Amino acid sequence: MYRYDEFDARMVRERVAEFSGQVARRLAGELSEDEFKPLRLMNGLYLQLHAYMLRVAIPYGTLSSRQMRRLADIARRYDRGYGHFTTRQNIQFNWPKLVDVPAILDALAEVEMHAIQTSGNCIRNVTADHFAGAAADEVEDPRILSEIIRQWSTFHPEFSFLPRKFKIAVTGSPQDRAAIRVHDIGIACIRNAAGEAGYQVFAGGGQGRTPMLAHCVGDFVSRDDILAFLEAVMRVYNEEGRRDNMYKARIKILVHQLGADEMRRRVEAEFAEIKVQGALHLPHAEYQRILSYFAPPPFADLPAVSATEDAARARDGAFAAFVAQNIFPHKVPGYASVSISLKPIGGIPGDADAAQMDAVAEIAARYSFDEIRVTHEQNLVLPHVRRDDLYAVWQALSAAGLATANIGLVTDIIACPGLDYCDLANARSISIAQDISTRFADDASQRDLGELKIKISGCINACGHHHVGHIGILGVDKKGVEHYQISLGGSAAEDASLGEIVGPAVTADSVADAIETIVDVYRAHRTGGERLLDTYRRVGAQPFKERLHAAHQH
Repeated sequence: MYRYDEFDARMVRERVAEFSGQVARRLAGELSEDEFKPLRLMNGLYLQLHAYMLRVAIPYGTLSSRQMRRLADIARRYDRGYGHFTTRQNIQFNWPKLVDVPAILDALAEVEMHAIQTSGNCIRNVTADHFAGAAADEVEDPRILSEIIRQWSTFHPEFSFLPRKFKIAVTGSPQDRAAIRVHDIGIACIRNAAGEAGYQVFAGGGQGRTPMLAHCVGDFVSRDDILAFLEAVMRVYNEEGRRDNMYKARIKILVHQLGADEMRRRVEAEFAEIKVQGALHLPHAEYQRILSYFAPPPFADLPAVSATEDAARARDGAFAAFVAQNIFPHKVPGYASVSISLKPIGGIPGDADAAQMDAVAEIAARYSFDEIRVTHEQNLVLPHVRRDDLYAVWQALSAAGLATANIGLVTDIIACPGLDYCDLANARSISIAQDISTRFADDASQRDLGELKIKISGCINACGHHHVGHIGILGVDKKGVEHYQISLGGSAAEDASLGEIVGPAVTADSVADAIETIVDVYRAHRTGGERLLDTYRRVGAQPFKERLHAAHQH
């Protein structure tokens, strides 16, 4: 795990001191809200529907137990006892008082955390595969490049005031668990025909009002050149991206207007100019220094099969279900990665209370080399657990209310905070997720449906990633009444696709019925082990549209 060096520590402390003075001036009336707004946004502080919201950065989703305990302490002392984990692998506190924010930032700094790059028109917190360093199909640990990008981008003078916010994701595996095709820049760690490590770079992805999938702008960029290449992409965007219309200011619009081929040509020309200057090169020694922070923990030499685990599965059906759904295979024999669902049936997706955060910290310290991951699907992961310890881990998670065995199933729903918290939202998301989760609570039914990713957004900004849900749900306002558009066929994985609206918008009390109608059509048409996404792609939208229109016409 990366540890702050002297420059990181000083930078964060200086920012805390600076913002503390700005908060004091705001509270004293020396700064108006308009004057304060850009200052607070640079420090992750939003003014939401009912209160301030502080978004804390968790770079590439990696946390230590000490850091998780500090988040729990902040939830207790300064919020309402819980935090909300987000699709950028961050955590949000929804109820801090402005007067307390400097103390919160100071407490975060003590455990090498901050709220920088979580808001504003800058390069945001870099996200990565939550199984980094554990996945057997990994070409390279994506956290290494993510950390390099963090250090390069933080306070980069050229990119501090971009046309709009800018999001980067890195996957280390062919199986994309970081959703790189729906990011402003997406990076895949690859090897060329000679076996050399490098990166494939995509640009121009995004969701929101105009959803688009990113285009490849670099087939193979060497490790030495990756920062220069990223700088080239950023320069083209910074110089040519629109600033006259915030809805057309993202890089996806620039790529669309120029065309993918012309965007690639301009990036290559800028890259060649940077190379001639010779000013931006990733030194081998620096790469090795950062690599050393992500050295594997001291794994034991264990048999691949655990008799302890097998015996526990045989005698305890609930544990067996948990292993079947929430355990991801590890590259080291005798170990597994454990996914912790933050989606209890009828609960609020992504929320964890302080006691649960403390419990996860304790379990990680005892069983997972003191390491925790946050996923972009609003869950947590213990990346390195001995299979012999899985039953004990499951028991501890069960005691904390964190053993829901639904990872990847219909109740593992992504949802934005929606109209319950966000002043941009048109409709509620949380209650819709709760209704669907309750409707499909039966464990056997969930497992029968298989992988089914539902994603819900309360407005067109798409913070719930509805465009890439197998089932996507978008809340809209129709004459003061909340309605929901439903789309099918989206995916954020390596088979990335954007969903298609398949039926009339329905009212809040009909959403769960509409999802049940979709599931019925899926069951009627599926063959073999098809997912709903596979069936939809094979049979097309028409069978779903017909049933939805027949069942939900107003």
